[in-house]
Amino acid sequence: MRKNIKLTALAATATALTLGLTACGSSSDPSSSKADGGKADESKPLVIAASPSPHADILNFVKDKLAAKEGLKLEVKEFTDYVLPNTATEQGQVDGNYFQHKPYLDDFNKKNGTHIVPVVNVHLEPLGLYSKKVKALTDIKAGQTVAVPNDTTNEGRALQLLAANNLITLKEGVGTSAKLSDITDKKGLEFKELEAATVPRALNDVDAAVINGNYAIEADLSPAKDALILEKAEGNPYANFLAVKDGNQNDPRVQKLAKLLNSDEVKKFIDEKYQGSVVPAFGAPQS
Repeated sequence: MRKNIKLTALAATATALTLGLTACGSSSDPSSSKADGGKADESKPLVIAASPSPHADILNFVKDKLAAKEGLKLEVKEFTDYVLPNTATEQGQVDGNYFQHKPYLDDFNKKNGTHIVPVVNVHLEPLGLYSKKVKALTDIKAGQTVAVPNDTTNEGRALQLLAANNLITLKEGVGTSAKLSDITDKKGLEFKELEAATVPRALNDVDAAVINGNYAIEADLSPAKDALILEKAEGNPYANFLAVKDGNQNDPRVQKLAKLLNSDEVKKFIDEKYQGSVVPAFGAPQS
């Protein structure tokens, strides 16, 4: 699952992106389907950026088990943060990405002037509260410290989870954009804001931490078993999806991958491998 090798270069013009990037598969140049109207070269691999788990795991299942039957050449590039996949997609170093949910993408596009769009939903990773120091939610008391992701949408999502379980009180109407300043009653808790990818490593230094599902899995945590509290799947807006730069949605290779990601085979793979820690979220593309 984590047999990564350091990626020394995506392309000559992309050396600035190589820091923090790992690769799975070959290092052939991706062929963008050209949002300016140019036609994609279907003979070249479709290169998709992804977080290591579960995203790259799911893509590699498609690559190894399903892609050949559809005549799809798929290459998976693993990224370990939440910024470079969209940057690489926007600049054409990769053909698309699979790592994020709609609230995060909307915020990213707004702040960075990017033009990334969803293609099809694939799965949901329930956000959870974890601890190595307490055994139950009722053990979290005033004076203890809780780590939360520091990016806009995931911090808001984390605070909503805490509020839904009566650990804090938030201003009315703040929704998923909630910030620490929107907490009206911390109930004696202290908060530590960290980059989402680093939150699992802070578990030994804080009393509890809200961790994104993919990072929990990478840290050998089982959301279904280890979380003190976990987001509910029903009505959850945080489905993760395949995304491309606007204009590339109709690339035949993208359409083939979208079909495979919503296949019965992928649903079975997700259900059997993740046992409720990751759940299928197949449905119509978001707009």
